[in-house]
Amino acid sequence: MLKRISMLVVAGLAAATLTGCGGGGGGSGSGGGDGSITMGFSQVGAESGWRTANTKSVQESAKAAGITLKFSDAQQKQENQIKAIRSYIQQKVDVIAFSPVVESGWDTVLKEAKNAKIPVILTDRAVDSKDTSLYKTFLGSDFVEEGRKAGKWLVEQYKDAKDPVNIVELQGTTGSAPANDRKAGFQEVVGADPKFRIVASQTGDFTRAKGKEVMEAFLKANPDIDVLYAHNDDMGLGAIEAIEGAGKVPGKDIKIITVDAVHDGMQALADGKINYIVECSPLLGPQLMDLAKKVVKNESVPARVVTEETTFTQEQAKTALPSRKY
Repeated sequence: MLKRISMLVVAGLAAATLTGCGGGGGGSGSGGGDGSITMGFSQVGAESGWRTANTKSVQESAKAAGITLKFSDAQQKQENQIKAIRSYIQQKVDVIAFSPVVESGWDTVLKEAKNAKIPVILTDRAVDSKDTSLYKTFLGSDFVEEGRKAGKWLVEQYKDAKDPVNIVELQGTTGSAPANDRKAGFQEVVGADPKFRIVASQTGDFTRAKGKEVMEAFLKANPDIDVLYAHNDDMGLGAIEAIEGAGKVPGKDIKIITVDAVHDGMQALADGKINYIVECSPLLGPQLMDLAKKVVKNESVPARVVTEETTFTQEQAKTALPSRKY
């Protein structure tokens, strides 16, 4: 008899353990009824220092806010993000947030989330859907303005120049919002003066390795490059390796403008290898969790939440580096 009771107790404990780890009992999402929030978050990948800092911000902020986070890394593939979002819908999470790999092709899966009455928040990157009811809000930077800031600095630097200024551009992932918008904002400004010539423009996929590879090709095809405009720090850092490998001095022989202001980029700026950085903050976690709590309660939120950011010169980077969080 004692043996039978012991076996029942063990079985009961095992069942309780399984339920506590999500093995049964209805899960934590909307059906939890205890006021807790479960968020499904699909990240682009880990292609850069910026993205790593962004992931850390989301994870730490969810923990601080008491929000259960279900996290997936899409490895820069849209199909992986769509699978993750569908998985979150099946799990009946309370809210879905994601940073889209590219702008297009989201309507079908977002309609599925809407039909399941699960609110969606876009973070860092937008989608080009005409149906804005498919998501509650977009939290992130103004990428067009980032491009404009880069262009305005360049125009000021060469305001007295008479000769043509040859520019090469390292674009972000093809079809992504930051690549499209940073290119458009930059072109809007420099395109107003015919002396600025973009002689080559190609994607570097936001990675250091690809930035180096593409810059090596640029240097072989275009011996007289005056300026490099890279859509993120990591591509710019890869390009610096290529420039040095070609026997040129980055920051002097070729002026370099990048976007992000992650620690490695800021160090290169302070060291004189980059000339100007437009900030794009990855620390979106706290704002995201605040928005998540509001949309789950069906409170109204702005359709667009823009993050506050600045720019850095070489001297400003030296001052900012000691206290830089990413």
